[in-house]
Amino acid sequence: MFAFHNRKRNRVKLLLYERSGFWLMLKRLEADHFAWPRRKQAVIELTTEQLHWLLDGIDVNAVRRHPARQYHHTS
Repeated sequence: MFAFHNRKRNRVKLLLYERSGFWLMLKRLEADHFAWPRRKQAVIELTTEQLHWLLDGIDVNAVRRHPARQYHHTS
């Protein structure tokens, strides 16, 4: 899946390929803009979860996860 935004960042287009052709989806915001991730490279990769956050209006850069921890069981 590929995601694109316009200059105002109030529209996002999603392009994906399914077995017999392409799907093009558009989401437009009336009074706000999408918080697009700030990266230096032209093409970035997002997880499915991050894409959902982006479309829900959550700033992907502001979200921080707890560090992964490993616990040892005693027996």
